[in-house]
Amino acid sequence: LYCLYMHVGRGIYYGSFMYMHTWMVGVVILLLTMATAFLGYVLPWGQMSFWGATVITNLFSTIPYIGSDFVQWIWGGFAVDNATLTRFFAFHFLFPFVIAAATMIHILFLHQTGSNNPLGITSQVNKVPFHPYFSFKDIVGFVVLLLGLIMITLLNPYLLG
Repeated sequence: LYCLYMHVGRGIYYGSFMYMHTWMVGVVILLLTMATAFLGYVLPWGQMSFWGATVITNLFSTIPYIGSDFVQWIWGGFAVDNATLTRFFAFHFLFPFVIAAATMIHILFLHQTGSNNPLGITSQVNKVPFHPYFSFKDIVGFVVLLLGLIMITLLNPYLLG
């Protein structure tokens, strides 16, 4: 989350919020990341996480007309219980995939509008297109990382915990 906060701060400083679509997708990514962190905090199911889930989910009850029904839907009943834990686990598993998709949309919007720099100068010279150059570079980096993790897992399975 710290890197996301720094990224948002940089965007505010450089005025990137004026590119509305890119900015809004970035805000959605930030909120989804915070939600994923909260859901992971609840999963140990101790006293702190139980009451954290109770307090944070009860904040939704302040929504007019639908708040209490929405909270009961989140809980899967009338109180925080095993159904809530199961739902939170499922959401904690699924949200990273949603974040990855939102990140791809964010990058797509970024490359359509262009990024900001400290000088605020928009230059049309010496630009490299995103595809195929950066796409290929990202795919190669992903494959190298994946192969490295597979090698670590196969050669020393207890190293990663």
